[in-house]
Amino acid sequence: MAKDFAPRVSKRKRKTIDLTESLDTSKFKLRDERLLEGAKLDEMYLADINVKEQVRTKFNDASLKELSENIKANGLIQPLVVHRDKRGVNTLICGERRYRAMTLIKMQKCPVFIIENKSEQELMAIQFSENSSREALHYIDKADGILNYQKATKASERKIQAALGISKSEVHRSLMIAKMPKRLKEAAKKYDLEKYVLLELDALDKGALKTKLTKLVTTGQITKRAQLKKAIKEGGVVAAGKKTVRKAPVGRGVSANALLKALNSHSKGKKLDKKTRQAIDELLKEAQDIVDL
Repeated sequence: MAKDFAPRVSKRKRKTIDLTESLDTSKFKLRDERLLEGAKLDEMYLADINVKEQVRTKFNDASLKELSENIKANGLIQPLVVHRDKRGVNTLICGERRYRAMTLIKMQKCPVFIIENKSEQELMAIQFSENSSREALHYIDKADGILNYQKATKASERKIQAALGISKSEVHRSLMIAKMPKRLKEAAKKYDLEKYVLLELDALDKGALKTKLTKLVTTGQITKRAQLKKAIKEGGVVAAGKKTVRKAPVGRGVSANALLKALNSHSKGKKLDKKTRQAIDELLKEAQDIVDL
């Protein structure tokens, strides 16, 4: 049975339907609105903003320069977020990358959101959430931020998941990475190592193989998960008390036999005296014995 379709309507007569009218907009508030609830928008001298150690520790110079040029041309679109404590000290919470970009072009003042009466735990959660979503945060900085939050709050992985809005598996992996040796984490940022290179290296049992692979990773010779898997396979894991049996490369015996046959055939076609023939036969026999070993 053919379907009945509504008649075509010209563009001028078409009605625009606003689907958002039927939605409960209270469920779709931006994180920034919840984050900055009660905040005051003001202008502040950059010199009056206290910048302490942030979640983010890796900044791309080219990206900062590009951002500074954009701010110079268009102004700061997204204000910084600072927390004002009871002593009146204004500490930067969100926007260190924007702050650095403005210092490059010698800006004196900028717009800021000022928040007050927040606990240290609330500020850490705000800072982590802002940095990890707005500006591509390196997974090492993210991991360190989660570990610092756990140390400050004594929260379980499940509570961290709820507070920071990330999956439980991501919390678990991040805590594992954050507790890894400093040289591994520095290599991850320097050589842009894939996250699972660190995780799979950490899962290996201690031993000569792991030591060798760690050196390759920390020097940037292994940066991809696939490279690590291949290195593990080629390194070979030998059980304790067993000897490693080295197999001859396939085809070597076949090539040697073929060569002997060719030499033997070639010598038979030549007119040789008895002594020379006997010497060649003995040489070929010895060579055959070596090949058969």
